Amino acid sequence: MISKNPWQSYRQVATQTASPGNLVLMLFEGAIGFLEKGLRGFDLEDPLEFNLTVNNNVLRAQAIINELNLSLNLRDGGDIAIHLRRLYGYMDRRLQESNVNKDKAGIEDVLGRVRVLRDTWSEMLQQGVQKPELRSEMVA
Repeated sequence: MISKNPWQSYRQVATQTASPGNLVLMLFEGAIGFLEKGLRGFDLEDPLEFNLTVNNNVLRAQAIINELNLSLNLRDGGDIAIHLRRLYGYMDRRLQESNVNKDKAGIEDVLGRVRVLRDTWSEMLQQGVQKPELRSEMVA
C-alpha cells in the first residue's frame, strides 16, 4: 500500500471541508504562488529551465483564474460578477501574452491584481460580510 504525501492529504481535507468563501481565498493564494514561481523563472540561466518554469507556472495560474471566472454566477451576482468576469478575462489574456512573449511585466501586473483581490476577499471573510452578490452562489 502506497502512503500519501501528508501535505497532499492535508490539502485534500482542507479543500473538502472549506467554506465556499475560503475556497475562493485558497484559489487566489494558489494563483499567487504559481505567479511568484513563474517570476522566479526569469532568474534562471538555463533556457530550458527558464521556459519550463515560466510556462508551467503561468499555465497553472491561468487555470485557477479560469476556474474563478467559470464559477461566477452572472445571473445573481450583479455588477460585481460582471466586473469580475471582465477582470478575469483581462488577466487570462495578459498571462497568455506574457507567457508567449516571456514578458515579466505582464505577470507582475496580474500578480498585483490577484493580490488585491485576495486581500479584499480575505478582509471580507474576516468581517463576515455577506453582500448578496458575494455570497457562496458565486462559486460552483
